[in-house]
Amino acid sequence: VSGVQQRRNKLAKRVWEQIELAKAQQAGTQFIATKFRTVKDSDGLRKTVETNKRVKAWWFTADNGKLALCVRYGSKVLELAKGKYAIEVGVEKDLINVLEVVKTAVLNGELDTAIDNAANKLRDGFGK
Repeated sequence: VSGVQQRRNKLAKRVWEQIELAKAQQAGTQFIATKFRTVKDSDGLRKTVETNKRVKAWWFTADNGKLALCVRYGSKVLELAKGKYAIEVGVEKDLINVLEVVKTAVLNGELDTAIDNAANKLRDGFGK
């Protein structure tokens, strides 16, 4: 798999987690994502354990009272258009539809340049 496709898949997975989090929030339940970690047990042997993963919401209430959504790649917020970092959603019931549109845009490659810029910024942070 090419690097570009890997980045798309990574972001699409994170958007899927946001969709599930929004669905759970609207239903009044909790969404718990899991991840695998390698830990040492008391004998010093390494084993893989499934743990809960914290998923933070990408949406927030803007100054005008409407809901806004920022798309993150790692710890970086993607610049969706020149100088624009968030999508105005309006009300909470439209959030899932907007996230589905974002996921489709990611898989179609419409956000490749923004993903590449964010990945490069993240990579530069490790070089110091």
